[in-house]
Amino acid sequence: MMKDQNGSFGWLLSQSGERKGKFVASVILAALSMLCGIAPYYFIAEIVKALLSGSTDKRAYLINCALIFILWLGHSLFHALSTANSHLATFHTLAVIRKKALDQLAKMPLGDVISQPSGALKSTIVERIDSIETTLAHILPEFTTGIGAPIIILLCTFFISWKLGLAALITIPIGAVCYALMMFGYKENYARTVRATKALNAVTTEYINGIEVIKVFGKAQSSYEKFAAAAKESAASFVDWMRKCNVYMTFAMCIMPATMLSVLPIGGIMAMHGTISTADFITVIILTVGLIEPLIGVMSYSDDIAQMDTIVTEVRNIIDAKEMVRPEKLTKALNGGDIELRDVHFSYSETEVLHGISMTIRKGEFVALVGPSGSGKSTVARLIASLWDVSSGSISLGGVNICDIPSDDYNQKIAYVSQDNFLFDLSVRENIRLGNQNATDAEVEEAAKKCGCHEFITALENGYDTVVGTSGGHLSGGERQRIAIARAMLKNAEIIILDEATAYTDPENEALIQRSVAKLVKGKTLIVIAHRLSTVKNADRLYVIQDGIIAEQGTHEELLKNDGLYSTMWAAHISAKDGEDNV
Repeated sequence: MMKDQNGSFGWLLSQSGERKGKFVASVILAALSMLCGIAPYYFIAEIVKALLSGSTDKRAYLINCALIFILWLGHSLFHALSTANSHLATFHTLAVIRKKALDQLAKMPLGDVISQPSGALKSTIVERIDSIETTLAHILPEFTTGIGAPIIILLCTFFISWKLGLAALITIPIGAVCYALMMFGYKENYARTVRATKALNAVTTEYINGIEVIKVFGKAQSSYEKFAAAAKESAASFVDWMRKCNVYMTFAMCIMPATMLSVLPIGGIMAMHGTISTADFITVIILTVGLIEPLIGVMSYSDDIAQMDTIVTEVRNIIDAKEMVRPEKLTKALNGGDIELRDVHFSYSETEVLHGISMTIRKGEFVALVGPSGSGKSTVARLIASLWDVSSGSISLGGVNICDIPSDDYNQKIAYVSQDNFLFDLSVRENIRLGNQNATDAEVEEAAKKCGCHEFITALENGYDTVVGTSGGHLSGGERQRIAIARAMLKNAEIIILDEATAYTDPENEALIQRSVAKLVKGKTLIVIAHRLSTVKNADRLYVIQDGIIAEQGTHEELLKNDGLYSTMWAAHISAKDGEDNV
């Protein structure tokens, strides 16, 4: 991934869009706050001078005190306005970035998404983007005051006495050496903490999501040990780093701000020899006592900036990831609804799993893809559903390559149901309505009835208004699948793909669903992947896929006569079915 010339911070500002002006306003307000914070030093010095000269003008004292109070109010007000503007701009920027990342996930090939640990993606898009907020919201105003104030104070000090100005800087080189030693090995140590934190996030997500399997198979101890090891490494990566640099950090933080170690003795000698007035000496003391603290505050952001850079890199890896390129408008008219695969090859990473698949699925046909597990059936279905792009070859609909059809247009024509369907943490009604956002409650319930869902839905605690839980966790696997099928049917798409969509359904409900689907898909193209061959024996055409190629094709009767792989699979299926019936 190529970074722009301004780095992570420049990229973040480029995402602020219309709110960039608020960042500018934040800097201006921070500068005003800084000036209001420095100006009181002048009036404090005037008060000191007046006291040293024996002045008893109470009115002058009161005016100076009032001005100090007003400037303090101005400093607080401008600081509050500055941070308010920077926070508003920051929250907008983070919202834009998160939306872009989520939009990009939808445009990326499915394989590229699922190849990444879900815990890592969730951590990046949710927690890690949020963690940028503190740095981005404070970096502009804090840097403005943290760098601007010391420069102005130092200029004022040099104006009074260049010798004391130099004296105030004596501790900086010593502290800088300590700081440099503290930063030694920073890149390697920081990289270790990033790796350890990512590993801990991934292991934690795996541990929580797999807790049921862990308990059932007695893997609690080994799984916990894996989690504990990741947690210890995460802690150790920080503790070991801190141990290496604590001494240097302590010296740096103590020595650098200790300007009085040099200003007091040198200024005292100068005052005794009359080369500087007592009033000016006291003014310099007042100015320089807090000279370095703002700079230390700026330096303390080094870890936050490094973390921000790492997070921005992760986010940009998502936003700049390769996407499935589709046009915005359809420029070629579809000629019918036939689906044609021509010499389709497809690879997962470096491994090719489809080796020249060619098939034609006529509009309105019922086609079944069968074959051994891992043969490539689901991959073919996902390619037809445009969840991936082919490595080579082409897939067309109505004579037009699906890569030349806008995603929204193509998605409207496809209803895809897999064996691992995802339900959102919404009501049953709203999960079904996702198939057609404009559907009425009556239409939702009618779709559920036709797919054999109505009875079990009405038996739920709140019927159609029952919330299904995260990923549909409150329902059984068969119930989730039936709701997913109802959702697909409600979509009323031209092409319906059922990828072992009844795998978790009992035989009685499977038969009901099959009959319902048969009625609902009349005149539509139906592509079914099924491990129960009896459910697809009436297909217009069966494609037998083995090791990424089409081994056989034909009707059920034709394939049985060929006495090939399908015939062997059918015999095994009938034998297993008879065994189930005899139990």
